[in-house]
Formats: sequence, structure tokens, C-alpha cells
Amino acid sequence: MSESNMNLNNNFWINMDKYIQTLQNNPFNLMMFILDITIVLFVLVKVFKIVKDSRAWQLLKGILLLIAIMAVSSICHLYILNYILTSLMTYGVVFVVLFQPELRRVLEQLGSNKIARFFGFDKDFATKTKEDIYKVAIAASELAKDKTGALIVIERDIKIKDIISTGIIMDAEISPQLLVNIFTPKTPLHDGAVVISGGRITASACMLPLANDNDIARELGTRHRAAIGISKESDAIAIVVSEETGKISIAKDGTLIADVKEDTLKKILIKNIIRKEKNETAHEIKKNLKKL
Repeated sequence: MSESNMNLNNNFWINMDKYIQTLQNNPFNLMMFILDITIVLFVLVKVFKIVKDSRAWQLLKGILLLIAIMAVSSICHLYILNYILTSLMTYGVVFVVLFQPELRRVLEQLGSNKIARFFGFDKDFATKTKEDIYKVAIAASELAKDKTGALIVIERDIKIKDIISTGIIMDAEISPQLLVNIFTPKTPLHDGAVVISGGRITASACMLPLANDNDIARELGTRHRAAIGISKESDAIAIVVSEETGKISIAKDGTLIADVKEDTLKKILIKNIIRKEKNETAHEIKKNLKKL
């Protein structure tokens, strides 16, 4: 295996040397090479702008990280790891077809800022997020008392810019008063979902993907179906207040937790959003890898 890798590396550099000599001897080829590089860079910049802060960007970062690890394993002669990663990239299409949901979640986790938290960064993350959680819980409780329908989505590591773009951009500080005011009936922004991202109310009146009828009880309405839908397509957590019953529900990982009180809501959000233990990220990634 090592001789094969060495031969491939030697052939690569020999071909590169020949190609560079060809460019030096032929000005037209050099111009075409510059044009080729320019087009590729232009396309990459456009793609970056399109997928930045979206779920596709998290997936792309995960793939790029795997490629980087594969390159390092080749340089450091880690032949077993390199063989596994090379095979994974070679037969990646088969893996995506057979294990698409689980594989996507693993790659998204690899490309998310969970890695930074795993190594102990974002020192103020827990304190600031806990304050925001309390504000959201207070707002949900107030809305429930008046039986005012509401749908609040809290973005986590997987970005949902495509969802945010469907609503009205706000970029406002989180406050219970503002959240209650947004969902007041007959106001311009009360329909749709509020998205909280990066500790701020990013947008309101956002449209969410609906879960299939098989995933939800028939007696539950569109808000609950939308909450389950976004929680299945990303790692976001959705909070629903029913206008019929005034009960609060939470959607997470495609599962609906119904009829929770304010204290329970706070505990669930803190448990699932704030990461105090460094090994939690590693545990989640290992768990998803086992599914493969």
C-alpha cells in the first residue's frame, strides 16, 4: 500500500512538472490556464456566498474537514486511516444513498462550531444562552396564558439561513415583551415562525417545512407540524404555543414533547442547547457514526 501511494505521489509531481514546462513554452496555454483558474475562483466565490450560513455550508465544511484529514494521513503515512477515508470518498455516493440522514448529520456536526466548544472555546456561551432561554420561556408562558398561538425556532449548530430568508429580517435583542408583541393576533408579523440565531431574534414570519401526516397526530395543527418539520431537517429546537389549548410543546430531532410547563421548558432548553461537558460533542458524533 505504501509503494502504491509513493508511486501516485511521484507520478503527480512528474506530471505537474511537465505541465508547468508546457505553460512556459506556450503563451496561449498560459493564458488559458490563467482563465481557467479565474473561472474556478469565480465559481467558488459564488458558491460560497450562496451556501454560507446555510445547512449546505455545514455539510460542505464537514466534507472539507474529511479531505484535510485524508491529506494529513497520507503525509504522515497513516495508511489504515488514509485507506478508510479514501474508500469513503470513493464510494461516497453509495453511502449517501443508503445512509443519507445519518451521514449528513455526522458531516454537519463535523463542520459546525461544536468542535470549538469541544475544545473549550466560547467561555461566555453558557451564561448568555441561559439568559436568552429564560427570556424565551417567560414569553412562551405569557403567550400560553392568553392562548396566543406562537412558533419560536432556536437555531443551534446547523445554520438555517434558507428558512430565515423566507421571513422578515429583524436582528433584534431577545426580550419577552418583543416576542409577545410579535405574536399578538392581527399584527403584521404574527403569522409564521420567529427564528432566534446567535442570541438574537433574527427574523419573524418565517415559513417552515411541514412534517408528513404520518409523523404527527391528526388533532395537532399546522404550527406543530411545522415545528416537527424543522426539527427533522436540522438540529434546531422549536417551541409551539397552541392557540386552542394554550399548551406549550417542544419539537426536537423530529419528536414532539407536548404540554410542558415553564420550568420544564427551561430545563429542556438548557439541557439541549448549553454544552457544559466537553465530551458531549464527541458522544453525539460517535453515536451517529454507530448508525452507519
